Amino acid sequence: MRTARKGSVEMPAFVRQLVKETEKRVSSFFKGGRGGTAEGEQQGEGEKEEVIPSPYLDRPVLDKLTEEGCARWGLTYALGSMQGWRANMEDFHNCVPQLGGELADWSFFAVFDGHAGSTVAQYCSQHLLGHILATDGIGPEDDPPKVKGAIEEGFLQTDKHLHSVARREGWERGGTTVVATLISPYYIYFANCGDSRAMLCRSGQVCFSTEDHKPYSPLEKERIESAGGSVSLQRINGSLAVSRALGDFGYKGAENRTPSQQMVSPEPEVCVVERSPADEFLVLACDGVWDTISNEELCAFIHNRLRVCTDLRDVCTQVIDLCLYKGSLDNISIILLCFPGAPQLSTEALHQEAELEDLLESKVAEIYDELCARGEEPELLSVLTVLASTVIPGLPPGGGIQSKRNCIISAYYQQRDAHKPMIPNGLGGS
Repeated sequence: MRTARKGSVEMPAFVRQLVKETEKRVSSFFKGGRGGTAEGEQQGEGEKEEVIPSPYLDRPVLDKLTEEGCARWGLTYALGSMQGWRANMEDFHNCVPQLGGELADWSFFAVFDGHAGSTVAQYCSQHLLGHILATDGIGPEDDPPKVKGAIEEGFLQTDKHLHSVARREGWERGGTTVVATLISPYYIYFANCGDSRAMLCRSGQVCFSTEDHKPYSPLEKERIESAGGSVSLQRINGSLAVSRALGDFGYKGAENRTPSQQMVSPEPEVCVVERSPADEFLVLACDGVWDTISNEELCAFIHNRLRVCTDLRDVCTQVIDLCLYKGSLDNISIILLCFPGAPQLSTEALHQEAELEDLLESKVAEIYDELCARGEEPELLSVLTVLASTVIPGLPPGGGIQSKRNCIISAYYQQRDAHKPMIPNGLGGS
């Protein structure tokens, strides 16, 4: 029986304040100023300026969707997703910790990263698993070649049915990348179509990760050009940044070519890894995560966080915050799956974490006092800048100072409140 809890986590006010102080710089950079004309260009008289909507917001949407659950065989999982700086939320997911029936010990999880709209990602999140199971290639015998074939066929059938729906409903554009895992009692099956990514950590190290499908990769580029396309600016025809996806039917019209031979292929790359007692955790995430952090860094960070966090949702939100602070401008979605061998809560690690946060609070107080003594305004960004150049022992591996931003910001506002001038009783107004 599936157990799950869902919730919405709102970003603390002090983090919103940090964003408020930096958002103008970011939005100005991406909007290119008010005129929208590149430097050195002049707009002709009588020409109407074409207004192209920015894909970015003036300030990010920081509220998070979270979910957690477990399977009867010992798997626990959590999901975290956030819209971030993007104008729209285009990520979707599917978490099925137990497939039921004779596949009750099988699990399926997937992240769908939509582009040019969310419609395709939403559709695929609702139908992909059904098409995979409908192939009848998945059964208790757990035959890897048959399961791989079922997954591949499920993707192709999803894309075929999606095309019919798209023509009927008038969807002219849009697509989605997919990264998914199907976990059986003996194997972990990975399916990747696009530039989202899966990563398996075993014995504290990255054991496996999927390969991103980018247009400039040699084999992908060869297929694109054979189908009549080109790769420029690292994109298909200078536009689409991924070379495999469901949807994107404007790139799938080459005659006398199979679906897998089109400029954009719906065929997933399916890999099989035999399960081990040393398996710790598995991550599925969109490129909003991987654009800012490497496989090794994320493996080390999550490994460390699992020793100090009792709630997997908290680990996911910390990863999202880390990616945001490291500069991610995309939607951010992550699914964290923990096996029975995952790191457990550690009294020693909790003590070290408390010592680290005490040290950071004292450092913030020192910097605040030093800036005041020099007659400088101790603004938050000034404190963060000084602290970033300070050697701080014991920071979370893979996360660094960015992973403790929330603690630092909280300490800053404590200092600011403590330095507020006291108003004598009776003089504060009615």
